[in-house]
Amino acid sequence: MTAAPSLNLRAAFASIAVALLLLGLKAFAVWSTRSTAMLGSLADTALDLVASLATLVGVWIAAMPADEDHRFGHGKAEALAAILQVMLISISAFGLALRAVQQWLAGQRTVQAEDGIVVSGVAMAATLALLAYQRFVIARTGSVAIATDHVHYQSDLLLNLAVIAALALDQYAEVGGADPVFALAIAGWLARSAWRASQAAIEQLMDREWPDEKRHRFVALAARHPELEHLHDLRTRTSGNRDFAQFHVKLPGEMTVAQSHAIIERVEADLCRHFPRLELLIHIDPEGHVDEPDNPLAEANEFERLEAKR
Repeated sequence: MTAAPSLNLRAAFASIAVALLLLGLKAFAVWSTRSTAMLGSLADTALDLVASLATLVGVWIAAMPADEDHRFGHGKAEALAAILQVMLISISAFGLALRAVQQWLAGQRTVQAEDGIVVSGVAMAATLALLAYQRFVIARTGSVAIATDHVHYQSDLLLNLAVIAALALDQYAEVGGADPVFALAIAGWLARSAWRASQAAIEQLMDREWPDEKRHRFVALAARHPELEHLHDLRTRTSGNRDFAQFHVKLPGEMTVAQSHAIIERVEADLCRHFPRLELLIHIDPEGHVDEPDNPLAEANEFERLEAKR
């Protein structure tokens, strides 16, 4: 195993270990304090654990090479894992909001806030340690999966601060309803996270085109090859950690198959060097053949013109 996969694997297991530790501590705090805000934090930690496991499995499957049954690879396993996470987060957010409303109507107060505050403080310390290690790993591997997990745990710091504030206001400032209000806010945050996560997953499952900046960078690199002057019918998509692109290009009709093949091989090697996880398919048309509905080179020029105006 090379250094980068080994570091990424260690970071993934570190994330799971932290989630397990916090799950046990927060379960005790919920039982001790009867805080709905702490219940929301517990739900988020449980989802962290499920998300880490699902992401680990999804990335592992997505990294498998193409086989006879999956000729385009297994990249969409990551999107399917993300959809599973979205469903779990949505159910959790709904249940938490319902519990918060019930607590508000019943006028229930928290007890033994100290336990919840201590647990939240420990959770923040463990999260800070994990974030520091994740930054170390990201700097050396550039892992997108670990970087995404890093962003999620950053938001957990704010979540634990919210729990501390809810408990302190309810117990020490005697602000009635502080705990369910913060719990509702956490439920809203969970729902927002689910919505944002669903968009990226749906885009992959629906084979959405690359973002404009990435697409135009690809076209700009292709334009460096004079043989691709008549590039057209460009199609792109992303599946897991793999990119896919295909386009048509016109070459002189008198050119031999061997000559055309040599040109395309050279172009493919250059483009794949700049896009290392790219699977590229180039179709050759003889000059004079008309079937192009679009012109990505013109699109790239227009994009650069608009960018220059900003």
